[in-house]
Amino acid sequence: MPGPPSTSTSEQTPPFGNVIPRRRRRWPVVVAIAAPLVLLAVLVTVWLSSGPLSTVTGPRPPETPLFTIPELDVAPGSEVPAVPRALPATVAGRDRWLTDMSANSDIPMRVLLAYVDAADATAKRHPSCRLTWATLAGIGRIESDHGQHHGDLVTSSGTELYPIVGPALDGSPGVRSIHDTDHGRLDGDKVWDHAVGPMQFLPSRWASTGERASGDGKAPDPQNIDDAALTAATYLCQSGDLAVPARWWRAAFHYNNSVSYGRAVFSAAEAYARVGAKVR
Repeated sequence: MPGPPSTSTSEQTPPFGNVIPRRRRRWPVVVAIAAPLVLLAVLVTVWLSSGPLSTVTGPRPPETPLFTIPELDVAPGSEVPAVPRALPATVAGRDRWLTDMSANSDIPMRVLLAYVDAADATAKRHPSCRLTWATLAGIGRIESDHGQHHGDLVTSSGTELYPIVGPALDGSPGVRSIHDTDHGRLDGDKVWDHAVGPMQFLPSRWASTGERASGDGKAPDPQNIDDAALTAATYLCQSGDLAVPARWWRAAFHYNNSVSYGRAVFSAAEAYARVGAKVR
């Protein structure tokens, strides 16, 4: 960058010796004082409009990447998703973990709490099952985007703001044919059955396996994430020890007999377990 003009105030020698000396001029002094002030004003203007010069010309910090789930091409029956790290033992530590985990994933905190509570309850009742909250989260993501299907959400009570009801199982192309089994009580259709709730249970399956997580004596509600997550946990554990690859995949196929479905659940569960290991 060129430097400021010279601040010298000396007169140049007249070109002819017989010229009468002129009166000493003042304008070089004015220019010498004004030029740095003008330069300073320009720099201040640039700083105010664009921030410090170092941030204008220097590299910008990288943006935080959004949470993504890599699609894993895993062979069915070959392995199980990563086992999540144990949650903090204290209430404060657990609450902090739930907040941080939700903030670093696509799982709403109220829904994450339901997955964790269902896995904890299952570990006490069926310790040999070894179900993880990450597997439940993988199921929940594929089935209803954690209760957020079509912009829906889970309220603070754990119930869907608007009931989630899947398409009619009417035998149309690519769809199973299942006639009504509950007189439309859960899905509103007295002709065909529909999968219901955030974990997408058929009415007949819900009638045989539905559980009430709160233990308040009321009927299990498939539209309640606590009831749905606990019921899903019990249903998955019917396949046995889910730490054994063949049994984990059997449980996934019992939920939906599709290799692509099993891989999608596996990929999501793996991603959640790895993110959960990084939060404090």
